[in-house]
Amino acid sequence: MRKPHILSLALLGGIVGAVFVAAMPLNDDPPTKNETIIRYVGAMLEQGHYSPKKIDDQFSKEIFTEYLKRVDPSKRVLLEKDISKLRKYETKIDDEVHGASLDFFKALDEIYKVRLVEADEIYKELINKPFTFDKDENIELDWDKIDFATSENDRKDRWRKYLKWQVLQGYNDLLEQQVKNKDKKDFVAKSNETLEQEARAKVKKAMDKYFDRLKNKFDENERFAVLVNTITNQMDPHTDFFPPVEKRSFDEKLSGRFFGIGALLMQEDDKIKIRSVSAGGPAWKSGEIQANDIILKVAQGSGEPEDITGFTTDDAVKVIRGAEGSEVRLTIQKPDGTQKVVPIIRAELKLDETFARSVVINSGKHKIGLIDLPAFYADFNRPQAARCSKDVAKEVEKLKAEGVEGIILDIRDNGGGSLQEVVNMVGLFIKTGPVVQIRDRSGRPSQMGDNDPSVLYDGPLAVLVNERSASASEIFASAIQDYRRGIVIGSSSTFGKGTVQRAFPVGGQGNGSGAGDLGAVHLTLQKYYRINGGATQLKGVESDIVLTGLYEAYKMREKDSPTALIWDEMPKASYQTWQAAPDVALLQQKSKNRLASDNVFKAIEDNTNILADNRKTSRSLELAKYKVQLKEMKDVSNKVRDLTKLKDDLSVSNLPVDLTVINSDTLKKDRNDFWVKYLKKDVYLNESINVMDDMIQQKGMAVKN
Repeated sequence: MRKPHILSLALLGGIVGAVFVAAMPLNDDPPTKNETIIRYVGAMLEQGHYSPKKIDDQFSKEIFTEYLKRVDPSKRVLLEKDISKLRKYETKIDDEVHGASLDFFKALDEIYKVRLVEADEIYKELINKPFTFDKDENIELDWDKIDFATSENDRKDRWRKYLKWQVLQGYNDLLEQQVKNKDKKDFVAKSNETLEQEARAKVKKAMDKYFDRLKNKFDENERFAVLVNTITNQMDPHTDFFPPVEKRSFDEKLSGRFFGIGALLMQEDDKIKIRSVSAGGPAWKSGEIQANDIILKVAQGSGEPEDITGFTTDDAVKVIRGAEGSEVRLTIQKPDGTQKVVPIIRAELKLDETFARSVVINSGKHKIGLIDLPAFYADFNRPQAARCSKDVAKEVEKLKAEGVEGIILDIRDNGGGSLQEVVNMVGLFIKTGPVVQIRDRSGRPSQMGDNDPSVLYDGPLAVLVNERSASASEIFASAIQDYRRGIVIGSSSTFGKGTVQRAFPVGGQGNGSGAGDLGAVHLTLQKYYRINGGATQLKGVESDIVLTGLYEAYKMREKDSPTALIWDEMPKASYQTWQAAPDVALLQQKSKNRLASDNVFKAIEDNTNILADNRKTSRSLELAKYKVQLKEMKDVSNKVRDLTKLKDDLSVSNLPVDLTVINSDTLKKDRNDFWVKYLKKDVYLNESINVMDDMIQQKGMAVKN
């Protein structure tokens, strides 16, 4: 056995003085970029993760299975004999993390590239032949239930069924449109053969784009990033590897700041088209870019232009956005076919729905304020930049000026963000005390809390959550609940993410994206706990008033992940509950009484269970049976949609002080109007308002501001 030499990596910014040590073989050739990445990452996991799994043969087997699932999820590219050939690497991946050459990835990648070409030829052959839909056969869409194809013929038949399934959906849509339009003037009926041909042509165009992306975008670097992420996710679901451009995107979402060109993009066939240009933005100032222009290529400054044909809008946005003040060069095609390279200097962009915003609701009994908070955002690089705690404080002040008698804080779908910001936010509603408890991998406990005795708002408070409220959202909801400061309304429980991550660069110390030269790892370093001692990990925060969520049946919470860390607890912190606490039991009983005669949320639960179970059902490729299956699911889906919408609108209005800004821009106004219209029909908000009415009326909960 060769003795390893040691490469030390001093990683600053997350844990001061942390040193991760990666082993590399002595006298080996200099490691490749991919070998460097996987060794850095392995060292981070073993030496820094809160609860690291041993990177051994068993770990290797798990990575082997999961990576195959991720690189070929539908099992229409690789064959069983390929998997058998790769089995010799099943227990070698841990060795590669620890310094051996990347034989598994190289071997799989070579096979994958060959099989991808074959799959490309298969679909092109099959899609050029008409399909008939009178044969009684099914397609299994739950890929976990099937193994890799045992032969080329088996794989070809899978492609045949998949393409037939795609064409069948389009063909049925065209049939339905034809029936719907038959009484219209100048209607000309088309034959079934023509409709099938049109449906097949549309599928071919989509598949051409799909394979173009697989061949040109999902390249070796992308596939390797998937492998590294498979390794990091095996430690826990939230330890992630980000290539440089992905890390920048993550930071943008957290900070609420975006540096780009100021244009709204749309995907049209395989092209990225400019839908609109924001007045005053970089694209608008260039004078060269207008709506309906097509972006053909994107270059970073004077770098080589990248053809973005076949990109999704998300992929296009990732390469168009970048560091503030940096240059991006777009190759634009005008509607007349002419092309031009347009250099643009990126600048900050702001989307109102990224930040806290509020409305006033008239319940008929009381005036209630609602604050929508989509994330616990903070820009760590700019102390004076937008922070959610400051923004929420401003919204509270505006609502108080409007004379609201209660406030609902809406953190549905809020996936979390800054730990410090959530602590600051809780401080707006309590006097002083701990907000969250933290434990690191050595078992050392610590607390974060509010030391400011002032209370910005001391009136009735409700927190509206759902099963996708996670992380910092759960800290906020649990603190409000533990202090008995307010009441939590929503899904049976929130997401259940009770872990803390920090970013560490891989490679050099930054490239303008917040990542190292080779990317970054968001590493789970700590677990956090409620002040009552329990973890939110796995269990989440259980709502005081339970209103079944739309996605509860789909098994998407932390507890549904096989690699999630365990639930545990720590000693209770010392804190004083709110003196004017709401009577939760009474509020629960009143809500139960209201819903007894027509429990819309029980109906939502029953019907979303049906939809969730249906995902596991195979589909018929016979037209008549397909129509029956489709109608059954459409009826249930429409029922769920109708259940979530109120028949009578709620009285929701923007604050007068906000209207000047809202009406200053057409797109801004359109986005605001869409949000307000949604709130007016929101069945979850309706019952939350009823609960808030009850809270306001309870003794001892009068507003004292």
